[in-house]
Amino acid sequence: MTYNFDTIINRYGTNSIKYDFAAERRKPEGLLPMWVADMDFPAPPEVLEDIQKAVRHGIFGYTEPKEEYYNAVADWFGSRFGYSVTKSEIIKAPGIVFALAQAVRAFTMPGEAVMIQTPVYYPFFDVVSNNGRILVCNSLVYHEGQYTIDFEDFESKIAGNNVKLFILCSPHNPVGRVWTRRELERMNEICVKYNVIILSDEIHCDFVWSEHPHICFGLLNENAVITTAPSKTFNLAGLQISNIFVKNAELRRKLKAEIDRSGYSQLNTLGIAACQSAYTKGSAWLKELNEYLTENIRVMREFLAAGLPKIKLAEPESTYLVWLDFSEYGYSQEELDRRITEGAKLWLSSGTIFGTEGKGFQRMNIACPRAILTDALDRLGKEF
Repeated sequence: MTYNFDTIINRYGTNSIKYDFAAERRKPEGLLPMWVADMDFPAPPEVLEDIQKAVRHGIFGYTEPKEEYYNAVADWFGSRFGYSVTKSEIIKAPGIVFALAQAVRAFTMPGEAVMIQTPVYYPFFDVVSNNGRILVCNSLVYHEGQYTIDFEDFESKIAGNNVKLFILCSPHNPVGRVWTRRELERMNEICVKYNVIILSDEIHCDFVWSEHPHICFGLLNENAVITTAPSKTFNLAGLQISNIFVKNAELRRKLKAEIDRSGYSQLNTLGIAACQSAYTKGSAWLKELNEYLTENIRVMREFLAAGLPKIKLAEPESTYLVWLDFSEYGYSQEELDRRITEGAKLWLSSGTIFGTEGKGFQRMNIACPRAILTDALDRLGKEF
């Protein structure tokens, strides 16, 4: 490989949420942290050089992106996913969770219903409930290691609760599904039938391990709102930058107005530089990263099959966040969490934070040097 993903970098003492906040989050010290969704790899060297160039300039005044920024974003999604977007259809935001909250307020009224599919990325719950909207859950169906959509429940929940907005996680975090075209089409048909606005969070779109590709929801419905960011792909979350694609002029007006009401204006200066650089120069690095992550998944799959057959891997089709099923052990979630932390000395994400459907599960971040992954697997092996 041209790029080295094996180097272990000490992240302690950097104000890292992942590494430095065990006490604040009521975790024992000394755990191996594999929970929050950032990677233990540096950003691409080409991107770091462009960030350093901006730092060397030394002035971090108010900054707006020029045409080159919008072209880089559009070219990335056009060439990889066949989705065409123009400068006027891109709304910049400091992060996707921020954008989701703004969209909930922009597209719905207090007391109206918003639907999500559980188990799901836990901020989805918060952006609905914290804004005084009614949370409606369409539970995914888990059978023999695979998640599918209960479309009968999907439609009945929309009709019965007068759902106004559907927030889709695509690819799905934490269950790792890459939704097929037929699944996406069926969701779209139902939402169109009931005039439901679709907001598709596609932050993990650059990580696909399955035989079928990620399909941008905007290709099926030009009125869908698509949230994207380079943060997961290039490990840039701390630079606070995302791009929201809104082709429908009225929805775009509403979302912009809501963001304006929040008081937010210019993006992070270094975030702009990093995003443009990543989408312009990061493809070779990403290709090798995906090869490395695919091997990490293989290592984990084979380790579990050989030594821990009771721990089932929900076969990941996407993301570097693997969804582990411990239900065969019969532990309560509290006992499972205790054995993970006190026994295995690991810091994973407890399944129930993603919804009640996550009982018996743990989410584990495998975007790390292989030596860290094998250490984590050995810890699991000694405890279970």
